[in-house]
Amino acid sequence: MSDAMDEMRHDLLLAYAAGRLPEPLALAVATHVALNQTARSQLLAYEALGGAFLEELDDVPPAPGSLEAVLARLDAPAPPAPVLHGLDQGVPAVLARHLPAPLDELPWIWRGPLSEYPLLTDIPGYDTRFFRLKAGWPVPKHTHEGTELTVVIRGAYRDNTGSYRRGDLALADASTDHRPWAERGEDCYCLAVTDAGRRLTDPILRLLNGVIRI
Repeated sequence: MSDAMDEMRHDLLLAYAAGRLPEPLALAVATHVALNQTARSQLLAYEALGGAFLEELDDVPPAPGSLEAVLARLDAPAPPAPVLHGLDQGVPAVLARHLPAPLDELPWIWRGPLSEYPLLTDIPGYDTRFFRLKAGWPVPKHTHEGTELTVVIRGAYRDNTGSYRRGDLALADASTDHRPWAERGEDCYCLAVTDAGRRLTDPILRLLNGVIRI
């Protein structure tokens, strides 16, 4: 990972610790943290730093009625626990709560060796998807018109920026031109979040930009 991408990853962790990320990016970072011990340790350090900063701030009296509102919530019945699909298949709970079925029963949208299931479709400005790339197969060569976060859930893949395994967070932007390949032996499952489109760069397939989706 380049220094710029590593700095972006730290910025994402810091923004997540401060609660400043939109839900799609927060889901990607939370999934990364759930599966990656190094990221989890960095997040704890950022949260401790934020807690120390808050302790130095002057006390602010609570808003009128806030205590009563909290007490009323304590008396309210607890919401039903969400059904978590995929926990026994390596999916962390933070992502499993968004899946309507186990991995082998998801209503995948088939795109050749790449299948996907869209998530958080009601949030504009982001394309959030859970995808599966067949073992030993590539995604067509492409670049990005914005920023993409990809978290590996199961399996592994490689491209010209490196190799990525369970819990790794890969970052790509307009400077990235790559052809991710799933490693042999196991299908690669990932969570991907983008804030703009992707553009094919293969000399032949680029003619299909706007016709097919990757």
